[in-house]
Amino acid sequence: MNYLYEDLQSIHAKLVAGDLTASQLVTETVAEIDKREPQVDAFLAIDEAGAQAAAAKVDAQPIDADNLLAGMPIGIKDNLLTDGLTTTAASKMLENFTPVFDATVVEKLKAKDAIVIGKNNMDEFAMGSSTETSAFKKTKNPWNLDKVPGGSSGGSAAAVAAGEVIASLGTDTGGSIRQPAAFNGIVGIKPTYGRVSRWGAIAFASSLDQVGVFSRTVADNATVLQAISGHDEKDSTSADISVPDFRAALNGDIKGMKIAVAKEYMAEGVEPGVKAQIETAIETLKSLGATVDEVSLPNSKYAVQTYYIIASSEASSNLSRFDGIRYGYRSPEAKTLEDVYVKSRSEAFGDEVKRRIMLGTFALSSGFYDAYFKKAGQVRTLIVRDFEKVFADYDLVVGPTTPTTAFDLGRKVSDPVTMYMNDILTIPANMAGLPAMSVPAGLVDGMPVGLQIIGKAFDEESVYRAGYAFEQATQFNKNVPSFKGGKA
Repeated sequence: MNYLYEDLQSIHAKLVAGDLTASQLVTETVAEIDKREPQVDAFLAIDEAGAQAAAAKVDAQPIDADNLLAGMPIGIKDNLLTDGLTTTAASKMLENFTPVFDATVVEKLKAKDAIVIGKNNMDEFAMGSSTETSAFKKTKNPWNLDKVPGGSSGGSAAAVAAGEVIASLGTDTGGSIRQPAAFNGIVGIKPTYGRVSRWGAIAFASSLDQVGVFSRTVADNATVLQAISGHDEKDSTSADISVPDFRAALNGDIKGMKIAVAKEYMAEGVEPGVKAQIETAIETLKSLGATVDEVSLPNSKYAVQTYYIIASSEASSNLSRFDGIRYGYRSPEAKTLEDVYVKSRSEAFGDEVKRRIMLGTFALSSGFYDAYFKKAGQVRTLIVRDFEKVFADYDLVVGPTTPTTAFDLGRKVSDPVTMYMNDILTIPANMAGLPAMSVPAGLVDGMPVGLQIIGKAFDEESVYRAGYAFEQATQFNKNVPSFKGGKA
């Protein structure tokens, strides 16, 4: 099954008609993954036996004509717990960890008879922008195997872009879904904070993390997000708010919609080719009947610095549980209790994770808390107010998802400050807890560019409506990568 030329609707039609069974679909999916994995390295684990067992249950009853996810193999980022299937967060710390329950989002997919095909590679504990901090492998961008797929959800994005799966789940703390979506020429959404349960997601920064979806089309994306959204009593940050029918919003009509372009998102630092594609995308939105004006989000210039203080501080707290005592890696060299703590964490965490733990611990320490963490929280409030001011008059904010196209493997991983700046355009939406999506907006020198669409809190419908209208007008989602070994 080559998912590059299919969508949920087309595969579902074959299942309903009896031209394809879920078991056959799993077999074909595993074969496709086996063919592409030596080049792309998007998966850390494949659960063929579990997938076939789930497929057999789907095949044992008639396919629900209204359930587009029945029998569909889905990739899961490896920081989302999967019952009986290793969940490592791409870290040596959890190399052999096998959960005994599913994350709520995985549970909800299974309730829709979707099939977990395997776990996708990622930056260790979701800390990175290139999937190069994984302890196990480096995922490649299917458009050019010498380029990064973005991060931290690079494996989930690359698996969809390479046609290995129809959709996948990722997490987004500062752009970790939208940035790899842009780099891989696919659709990726970070929903409103609280729209989707975080129960069973290994925490990086609890006030910023949100589970979202990768797919090739906006309609497929809306279908999967619909399935995983909703209140969860196990997650205290889960919003008790009704979930609208996201697919019903996909009518292609954005006439009268008021769209803002933040001038800060189109400023110096955005590559000329990327800026040109986004300017063309904005003209497309205008041609579809939307009103587009330039606005200012003045405090967004502080977003990166603010984010890395808050996120690292929360990471310092969240990762303190990995101490060599309760579960996870324990150093075989430990002779004393202090050794267990120090050696286990020193040996099992990678450089980027250690860097953020130390930064966060410093920001929270006595004498520095007010100067750093408290101040970052105050600036975060200013960023939120910037968006509130704009959204009093506009429906959406648009701009480039990333300032550049995908960069070369190994080029930035040793320069953390440069790497951190990759998230400069995506972080503000996380700071404000707003829904934001990246949709394909063309190519520059053969590499994809993403258009970012940011909406009001809990207004994913407008984000999807604009994304779908743009997609239908441009059909950039029809672009598919080529890589060594032939056409993807």
